[in-house]
Amino acid sequence: MKTNVEIEFKTPLTETQYNELIQKFELDNNIFKQTNFYFDSESLFFRKQKTVLRIRRKHNNYFKVTLKSHSDQGAFEQHVLLDEAQALSMIEHGFNTKAYFDIDCDVKLIGSLDNYRVSTPYKDGELFFDKIEYAGKVDYELEYEVDNYELGKKCFEHFLETHNIENRPALRKSERIYQLQP
Repeated sequence: MKTNVEIEFKTPLTETQYNELIQKFELDNNIFKQTNFYFDSESLFFRKQKTVLRIRRKHNNYFKVTLKSHSDQGAFEQHVLLDEAQALSMIEHGFNTKAYFDIDCDVKLIGSLDNYRVSTPYKDGELFFDKIEYAGKVDYELEYEVDNYELGKKCFEHFLETHNIENRPALRKSERIYQLQP
């Protein structure tokens, strides 16, 4: 199992802002698709804990299951790589998290979304421009991942100011899926 702390800043974008940034950074030929499959228990254990459990499929059928716990200054992530057959079985049938993490919980798929992502280095971090498709909806988002919270915050705010983008709260991708639940 791999672990890391993810420090990210994000804000929603309009479609126009997204397209302008893709053109400005000349990234239109570098967009790749990843699909996030989100899981939870019948009692929504992970949502109540403000924790995300997902399997991510990247290009070339590369899969990993991630448990992501959030805090004010980042997220602690635990990852386990999966082979395709294993991942597809988990997506279809659900699984018990004890096989991968220190939590004993039966989970099932609650929803998925497609994220068309492109990234580019920026100052001391990496910018991600996302086009997110789910349930017939399309959202756009800017993320900035860094190793240092204070420095990252300053760089992110400078980027937004430079590109005339308002810093607004962004909905977590997992929360988009939860909002679709009955």
